[in-house]
Amino acid sequence: MKNKHIRNLVFSGVLLALGMVLPLATAQIKEIGDSLLPMHLPVLLCGLLCGWRFGLPVGLVLPFLRSIVFGMPPIYPNAVWMAAELAAYGAVIGLLYHLIRVRGRVYFALIGAQLAGRIVWGVVKALLLGVKGTEFPFSTFLIGGFADALPGILLQIILLPPLFIVLQNAGKAKMDCEG
Repeated sequence: MKNKHIRNLVFSGVLLALGMVLPLATAQIKEIGDSLLPMHLPVLLCGLLCGWRFGLPVGLVLPFLRSIVFGMPPIYPNAVWMAAELAAYGAVIGLLYHLIRVRGRVYFALIGAQLAGRIVWGVVKALLLGVKGTEFPFSTFLIGGFADALPGILLQIILLPPLFIVLQNAGKAKMDCEG
């Protein structure tokens, strides 16, 4: 049990670091990042590999850490709503993957987390913009939360499940070799 906790801590740290540098591949161009969602990939993978107890804090910390180190995203309000969104991704995917016991559960967990994260993003963004007196209409939520993010959502659906299965099988093979 202690070894599993240490493994999860190490994986979480590696995925947090990956979440720090992966957005650099988009050259920190906001529009490309908003479309490809590069910070989401490591957080979702963390929730799958390590569970919600690790996925939630990695998602919560990542936007603030990137903001402090790289200046992107801006701490307020962007990093705040991104932290809530990413924390929801990490928590929901970990919980759903643990609770769902059907074939293909990784896809159910991923899609459930994508929906929950987008809803949390919209609610927190609406609240923060409302404090500033700015409206956040439902049509803007649908466009920003789903239409603009569609390439990243599809990338997650295509890339994450096979990557997770490969990493999961590699871990099992390693344990078989040691045991």
